[in-house]
Amino acid sequence: MSIWRVLLSILFPPLAVIDKGCGSVVIVFILTLCAWIPGVIGALIILNNPKYS
Repeated sequence: MSIWRVLLSILFPPLAVIDKGCGSVVIVFILTLCAWIPGVIGALIILNNPKYS
């Protein structure tokens, strides 16, 4: 995971997981709408998951 992905997931979480699939983007978007911190945490978890690499 690059530093740019981490910065992007902090600034705008749904954009950081755009290449991980539609479901990931929707989940992170909903979490970001609820609150910013859960969206960031969700994006970082998805980016660190080796299953999606």
